[in-house]
Amino acid sequence: MQEKKHIQLPMTERDVLSLRVGDIVFLNGKIVTGRDKIHKLLCSDTKARQEVPFNLKGTVLYHCGPIMKKTAGGFECVAGGPTTSMRLEMYESQVISAYGLRGVMGKGGMGSATLEAMKAHGCVYFQAIGGAAVYLSKRIKKVIDVWKLEEFGMTEAMWLLDVVDFPAILTMDACSKSLHEEIEKQSSDIFRTLAGLR
Repeated sequence: MQEKKHIQLPMTERDVLSLRVGDIVFLNGKIVTGRDKIHKLLCSDTKARQEVPFNLKGTVLYHCGPIMKKTAGGFECVAGGPTTSMRLEMYESQVISAYGLRGVMGKGGMGSATLEAMKAHGCVYFQAIGGAAVYLSKRIKKVIDVWKLEEFGMTEAMWLLDVVDFPAILTMDACSKSLHEEIEKQSSDIFRTLAGLR
């Protein structure tokens, strides 16, 4: 049975190195969301580092386009499920190295460039639960702030969220191990066997 771990954010390098592929984790503390437009901005705009109003060092960047409801006190998350991470592969290694992230979270895993950056900079990938957007929104204790809402819109803005026991499975660690690569290889081997190619 894999170990269940409660992680307090921001994470340290020691926290990252204690995690292994297959660990079930529960995140507590502040995370930020970021999809295509945020990633492109962080990588292409040289002034972006000075403009980001949140401290990204040690935190988790969640690939999520949340649905928010405006309330008297600010915003409430209605749905907060993960989006596909691979489409951000072209940006992620640069974002990890430039902003000091300790975690990336989404669904479907990421590629070799991101895996290399995770090893070089002490970062991991968390697989969130797909198809559970409403359940995951209940793990968001508070919507603290938002950046680029007017310019990018609700789902593409960067949201600062306070999460409590946010569940995920660690599928890429800082030791160059990727559960996604392992499953892809196993599936390919099975296919080749069934097709009579081996």
